[in-house]
Amino acid sequence: MTTVAAPTSAALALDAACDHLLDLQSPEGWWKAELQTNVTMDAEDLLLREFLGIRTEEDTAEAARWIRSEQRDDGTWANFHGGPGNLSTTIEAYAALRLAGDRTDAPHMWAAARFIRESGGIEASRVFTRIWLAMFGQWRWEKLPVLPPEMVFLPPWFPLNVYDWACWARQTIVPLTIVSARRPVRPLPFDLAELRTGRLVRPRPRGVFTALDRALHRYERRPVPGLRQAALRRAAEWIVARQESDGSWGGIQPPWVYSLIALHLQGYHLDHPVMKKGIAGLDRFTIRDEKGRRLEACQSPVWDTVLAVNGLLDAGLPGDHPALVKASGWLLAEEIRSPGDWSVRRPSLPPGGWAFEFDNDGYPDIDDTAEAILALRRVRHPDVRPAVDRAVRWITGMASRDGGFGAFDADNTRELCKKLPFCDFGAVIDPPTADVTAHVVEALAAERPDSPVVRRAVVWLLKAQEADGSWFGRWGANHVYGTGAVLPALVAAGVRPGSPCVRRAVTWLERHQNGDGGWGEDLRSYSDPAWIGRGHSTPSQTAWALLALLAAGERSPAVRGGVEWLVGHQRADGTWDEPHFTGTGFPGDFYINYHLYRLVFPISALGRYVRSGDEAQEEPT
Repeated sequence: MTTVAAPTSAALALDAACDHLLDLQSPEGWWKAELQTNVTMDAEDLLLREFLGIRTEEDTAEAARWIRSEQRDDGTWANFHGGPGNLSTTIEAYAALRLAGDRTDAPHMWAAARFIRESGGIEASRVFTRIWLAMFGQWRWEKLPVLPPEMVFLPPWFPLNVYDWACWARQTIVPLTIVSARRPVRPLPFDLAELRTGRLVRPRPRGVFTALDRALHRYERRPVPGLRQAALRRAAEWIVARQESDGSWGGIQPPWVYSLIALHLQGYHLDHPVMKKGIAGLDRFTIRDEKGRRLEACQSPVWDTVLAVNGLLDAGLPGDHPALVKASGWLLAEEIRSPGDWSVRRPSLPPGGWAFEFDNDGYPDIDDTAEAILALRRVRHPDVRPAVDRAVRWITGMASRDGGFGAFDADNTRELCKKLPFCDFGAVIDPPTADVTAHVVEALAAERPDSPVVRRAVVWLLKAQEADGSWFGRWGANHVYGTGAVLPALVAAGVRPGSPCVRRAVTWLERHQNGDGGWGEDLRSYSDPAWIGRGHSTPSQTAWALLALLAAGERSPAVRGGVEWLVGHQRADGTWDEPHFTGTGFPGDFYINYHLYRLVFPISALGRYVRSGDEAQEEPT
């Protein structure tokens, strides 16, 4: 298509955004913005501290202030900005506010309790919520699915062994086997009778798995004593071996809190080094400001940093810019050179990659590593090349049998885990996805374009295209994210912009552009197809659509409309507002607002748009 000169306003917006991003860089070289989720993090933090006997009035008051501020006018709490009220989230928030001393007849508590009862009460809540309630005597352990600790003895080839679960799930399941076996009850100073309906909620029929759960309940009444004690010891050892240097487990909240509870039940006192480090580490994930006290479910410094570096390079910063050199030095120090759980499926593969967090050496991920390759190969740093080569070798070896790529493991595709009665919340396996596979293709196409791994991954992506021309987004919302990732990857791998698969995707994006020129997709699209490609325009999603269209060679009215939306919605300080969540933890259940997305992706999109008329070449490494 005919190339036109980039508007001066787009260039000015790009300069302002880059200046803002550069000002956010830490002295050590990394970028990190808040990773916002929902109030279950804060409610469960208070419940954890109550269970361990370390809850303070100050922490409780500050957390309660934050939780109240997030309550909606209808009395509920949602899992994402603008989303519907969520039953389990509202129950946990309500219980936390009861801990804080809020009266049941207070208007905000009365409204919450009414919603809970009308939605089925505690009886209709998710299993994780009922586990928390059981630990405080508000639910019967006998009415929960059984998770026997003996499962830690199952070999990796046996169905339902711990390595069949996704890494985030296995790190949660193993400690919960201890909690399930110990069945602790530490009563609260109040009852939650006002949240019960008395109605029996029958579980979904699961055939043989329901029968298996019944058999496990029978076994739980009379477990083999020696085997049970050995299993509890092995599970505790498994947990301790995976504690990270910052005290966390996997750098994420669910395995962290359940590991602390499980080890405490196994006799680890609060002054034990493992427990002390685990509890102290939570402070690093705690934000205190005028809104109150809140806990990040995770932190994303590596992810934020590689996206920032790629964005600034897309904007035209040279590879030897001091900020980029400093960032690459920090990234090189974060490279993981040791094996982890991924080695169970790939025992002979040498390590070499990056994780998401500051301290998560046990779980490097393929997505971060791909983006790190794309960033580091364009930065002039003397130590880049060996690290990039190791990373290319590692992610090449992490291809699944079908040619696609998951996030943390290879061939983590056994569906049996999803059928257990326990699994009513979140993704529990880590199969290949279009967005991760696309990032790998884009990275490897820059390094090894003729690799058979790239060709197989491209075929995987072509097969994964939806009938409407889009791609599903596992780790971002949703089809806009998936399509925004796949189109640049396919073009980088040699797929012609005029190819039918590319044209169908372009048509889908153009059809789903909002009237204001931007793009948005509501997180309800994961459960309701009517929302696919529909939602309030956001900076990050508009940028994803632009990245896809620009890769396809478009300089159309749709592209200009998207650029004008970004320019017109930029704040005076160079960034953008984005209250809507556009990141995905578990499709359908758990979502994330990455506060840096609103800046780094518009920089990449505007940078590629402004420079699209130039014959800019990559900086050599």
